[in-house]
Amino acid sequence: MARGMAPIIKEAWEIDLMRQAGRIVARGLKLLQDSVRPGVSTAELDAIFEKHVRDSGAVPTFKGYRGFPGSICASINEEVVHGIPSPDRALKEGDIISLDAGATYKGYVGDAALTVPVGKITAAAQRIIDTTREALEEAIKVVGPGVGLSKIALTIQTYAERRGYSVVKKYVGHGIGRNMHEEPQVPNYVDGLPLEQFEYILKPGICIAIEPMVNEGTDDVRTLKDDWTVVTKDRKLSAHFEHTVAVTSTGHEVLTRA
Repeated sequence: MARGMAPIIKEAWEIDLMRQAGRIVARGLKLLQDSVRPGVSTAELDAIFEKHVRDSGAVPTFKGYRGFPGSICASINEEVVHGIPSPDRALKEGDIISLDAGATYKGYVGDAALTVPVGKITAAAQRIIDTTREALEEAIKVVGPGVGLSKIALTIQTYAERRGYSVVKKYVGHGIGRNMHEEPQVPNYVDGLPLEQFEYILKPGICIAIEPMVNEGTDDVRTLKDDWTVVTKDRKLSAHFEHTVAVTSTGHEVLTRA
């Protein structure tokens, strides 16, 4: 966490707006999941999500963010995150695709991601999807007031590594609210974390996006020439799941559940 950049405690009314934004994202991701099939282009998926968000009275958070051209990130197979939607990129039987999406509703953001199969996939591909989803769910279970970020990070790293996978260290989760990226950063690992980041303790009203990115091989990644798409260095599969979570006085609430 950057020195002097304190996480923003949200009021109940702010969390309610984030809850509404989160529901829009959740419904949009369900639409995308139902639309994924061989032959569909990632640009078609992008259009489906953008129409849903705008019809819901919100705006797609990602579109134009730091120059990003799409409403969703669509990352296929070895692509970890930030895949740019394209009419020239059609899904194929056996692919897996990570769909990351955000919506801003009345000034507040919801952010979530999931990885889904395209048609029939291998058992190995299904296993990395299941492991990443389960790692996120296990991490969510530990969220609550008085919990350190290290506990979330250790939960994710342990769950993935015990199943033979690695977690991406270059990209992490984040605080969220009026902005998509706020403090604190929410790592998926504990190795070599700065002490002030490792020790941060959650408080009621903090909202975070927890997003494990799990790789089949090395945790090392590269950014392609488009300056956005991140791929695994060894070009093995990667999966990505994410939820926006509010810390409450008694535990937590997932704001991006369907």
